Amino acid sequence: MSSMGEEELRAQWLAEEEVGFVGWDFSYVADRVIEEEPPWDYMALAATRMAQASALLDMDTGGGEKLLSLRPHWPAKVVVTEGYPPNVALAQERLSLLGVTVVEADSSNSASMPFADDEFDLVLNRHGAFNANEVARILAPSGIFLTQQVHGLWAHSLLAHFGASPQWPDATYEDAITRLAAAGLELLQGADWRGKVIFQDVGALVYYLKAIPWLVPGFSVARDFDRLLLLQEKLEQEGELAYENMRYWVEARQPN
Repeated sequence: MSSMGEEELRAQWLAEEEVGFVGWDFSYVADRVIEEEPPWDYMALAATRMAQASALLDMDTGGGEKLLSLRPHWPAKVVVTEGYPPNVALAQERLSLLGVTVVEADSSNSASMPFADDEFDLVLNRHGAFNANEVARILAPSGIFLTQQVHGLWAHSLLAHFGASPQWPDATYEDAITRLAAAGLELLQGADWRGKVIFQDVGALVYYLKAIPWLVPGFSVARDFDRLLLLQEKLEQEGELAYENMRYWVEARQPN
């Protein structure tokens, strides 16, 4: 066990649990959670596609963090959706003054979308659910859908340590391309990838699991203290806590 006693560790982890999380900003643990990166660059792909677009929809924009980083590439019309109320307010605050229309809407594999047929020539979706039929409906002829997704079995061994199971185990590359093709879209390119996500300390993991509460529902330092202690032992033996980092991306086009 660590040179720190159990009560010191408990106090440290409780402090991490209380650190605020806003939007989709993990800068607080940027140097303590290391994600190996896939061979493609989603943000660069998005920037290139924006340069050729006139009307953009960014689904599940969070607090607009990623979209704002691409501001020099924005087309004339930019619309975003977000369903998590605190992030809706944050996106309104950050984006509305820049001329972006912020629409409160939940994304799912079956939900309809509050937009007109053929309204956008570019639809972006980074790590959000999507209804392939609705994406096809709102895409103009020759319009592009670009998405990067987290595989449904991401870090499944970490979740299992806490007695949790992946909530979307069927979220796979194969499922995405099947749904998009069935919606009538032409598949242009894409790939499946597996690497590692590494937590440098248990406190960073505590922060991460509190920030993304659907990974381990009900997680808390109080409830899961013994499991955290086991991870502390693993960390001291192996030097890091490494888990499965799995992503995929797809680019599809609405035919003429």
